Amino acid sequence: MINFLKDDQKRTILFLCISAVSLIVSFFNPGRMPFDAAWAAILLCGIPIITGAIAGLVTEFDIKADVLVSIALIASVIIGETFAAGEVAFIMTIGAYLEERTVAKARAGIEKLVRLTPATARVIRNGTENIISAEQVQVGDIVRVLAGETIAVDGIIIKGQTSVDQSVMTGESLPVDKSEGDEVQSGTVNQFGTFDMEAKKVGEDSSLQRMIRLVESADAGKAKIVGIADRWATWIVVIALTAAGITWFVTGEVIRAVTILVVFCPCALVLATPTAIMAGIGNAAKFGILVSQGDALERLATVRRIAFDKTGTLTYGKPSVVRIESCEPSISKDALLGITATAELHSEHPLGKAITTHYREAFGKNPQEPESFRLLPGRGVNAVTGGTEIFAGNEALVSDLSLTIPESLAETAEEVREDGSIVIYIMDRERVLGLIALSDTLRPNAAQTIKEIRATGISTVLLTGDAPQAANHIAAITGINEVESGCLPEDKLMAIRHYQENEEAICMVGDGINDAPALKTARVGIAMGGIGSDIAIEAADIVLVSDDIKEIPHLILLSKKVMRTININLAAAMTLNFAAIALAITGILNPVVGALVHNVGSVAVIINSSLLLHWRKKS
Repeated sequence: MINFLKDDQKRTILFLCISAVSLIVSFFNPGRMPFDAAWAAILLCGIPIITGAIAGLVTEFDIKADVLVSIALIASVIIGETFAAGEVAFIMTIGAYLEERTVAKARAGIEKLVRLTPATARVIRNGTENIISAEQVQVGDIVRVLAGETIAVDGIIIKGQTSVDQSVMTGESLPVDKSEGDEVQSGTVNQFGTFDMEAKKVGEDSSLQRMIRLVESADAGKAKIVGIADRWATWIVVIALTAAGITWFVTGEVIRAVTILVVFCPCALVLATPTAIMAGIGNAAKFGILVSQGDALERLATVRRIAFDKTGTLTYGKPSVVRIESCEPSISKDALLGITATAELHSEHPLGKAITTHYREAFGKNPQEPESFRLLPGRGVNAVTGGTEIFAGNEALVSDLSLTIPESLAETAEEVREDGSIVIYIMDRERVLGLIALSDTLRPNAAQTIKEIRATGISTVLLTGDAPQAANHIAAITGINEVESGCLPEDKLMAIRHYQENEEAICMVGDGINDAPALKTARVGIAMGGIGSDIAIEAADIVLVSDDIKEIPHLILLSKKVMRTININLAAAMTLNFAAIALAITGILNPVVGALVHNVGSVAVIINSSLLLHWRKKS
């Protein structure tokens, strides 16, 4: 029981249940009782409100809505209107509970980022390999990285060739070939082969540690929206006390003054925002959208620009074969695909797997087993099929074999690269046989989604770590007219900050770890839930559980509808409150009836907000 009461949420629910029962008993007064049952609501729900108001006034001189509520509670108790006091305390506690439920604490995901950092590193000193703590690596040390290992520090390869998965830092869907003289970054993963590197940036200066600090600082600097009732609290308190004081002075009836305080309690104001937001969150959930931060819908309604990551957001994040070209008349495209699929059958490279998958889908069977297979790190593969030695790889492999790419094939290669594709050349020992182009596949609804977003009056921009050709190609297809390519995490973060410093609220949509700082910094962060990294999801305010961007236009329109509902709730609540005050001044309402009348506003607010649950704009 003690552990149960230590949980704030469970304790609040228990107190609300007890208070509800006590108010029902007090209202119907079934028999003579030694005390008014409404005292239970006053003690369980009212005391925390009073102590919180006093603490805010004493420590920070912070006047919030609970100040007026506390005054009304105390005044009602003094004149013996315990039911009215208990009812107001109960309603206000419900409002506070709803706010706590809808305004979740930001989750930075810092711990998961930290776990990406390798604990150890292989350092070569005096010709001997030693495994030491990654924190002890010094600038200038020679670090050896084996296949499958995460790189511990930033540096430059001095020996060896490989492919590196850089998705943590750049979001690129495909591994990048690296050889001597190329830079590698901490947190990225060595895919194939062993290489030695010279450490250039270590410890807190490494790329991964810099990104961790970016996420931390972005989280700390993100402002939270203040509740409507608390924003207007000072004026509410002044107006209520003034009206009550003047009425008491003119009429000499303290009960009228107390009634004014009771009817002016901002119950409906407190409920206006959280009930609408909860209904909006429920609506979003029906369409595969998880709103993890309570005020995200409020913030989204102010957004004037949306920034998209490319890989995994506008595209699927997986390579697929988009073109096959043979430059040998005796070898058809299907035959070239078969030869290449056989050569790549045992490859672990994503491009090789994509080629074999494409073969299986095209012919409904597995490629033939190669007679031999050899991985060429950073270059491609070498295999023997049908007694013929076949090579499949990049342009560097063509150069290593001292072969010449036919002019027509070179033109084709340049053409597909402009569309953002990657080229795999297929060759034997004597000549280049053709090429296979692979590209990340655009989501089929991406262009329509962008069109619908722009129809709402919101501009779009593409922020991606991909090369300019790939970025511009995707932007042209989808209708995005602003592009920033080659972005590292800090580049995306600076782009987001640039827009917001110019007072242009921006939303970021992304899926990778490299998007986390931008997701945190943006006015609203939206993460892809299906393929998105855990860190990106935890950095975001909203998660697309269905892993589909097609519902973003509905989400934008929903956020605007939620804000309109909140404004209607506020206007209706204030109108009813002022009408009730007029009746209280004239003596028509007493505290108990006043509490019931002014709580009609609370019920109206809840009903109006509930209409959002099934709302969807008809196309």
